[in-house]
Amino acid sequence: MIILKKTDFEKMLRHAEAVYPMEACGMIAGIAEGDSSIIKAVYFLTNTDHSKTHFSLDAREQFDTVRDMRSKGLIPLGNWHSHPESPAFPSEEDSRLAYDTSAYYLILSLMDSKRPVLHAFRPDGARLRTEPIIIDETPTLSL
Repeated sequence: MIILKKTDFEKMLRHAEAVYPMEACGMIAGIAEGDSSIIKAVYFLTNTDHSKTHFSLDAREQFDTVRDMRSKGLIPLGNWHSHPESPAFPSEEDSRLAYDTSAYYLILSLMDSKRPVLHAFRPDGARLRTEPIIIDETPTLSL
């Protein structure tokens, strides 16, 4: 199971809407607690493919992002990308490129602009299995 704060979900959604109709992409970082992972940071990276149907993370940004995660005591949990005009399920290419069994792969569908959908997946052999994702609506305090 993976847990994402609602405010971070909303940031992902705004970013995906801002780069629409291209796929948005980024990385997620956080902590692992038993069978659960908690996302503590969401990163937005450049889709170097500039495509509506696939993405590639900018390699330099990816390196800098992992360095930032580690400086904050977080671990890389995986990546996320949007599907501007298709459901929040892995494409054939998504499945083929999802090889890290310890990573989560989040897909945010904008197909229905009034009802965006976010799903999480993990590699399980030759396929991706759906993982439970909780969008935590608990307010956070800012001082």
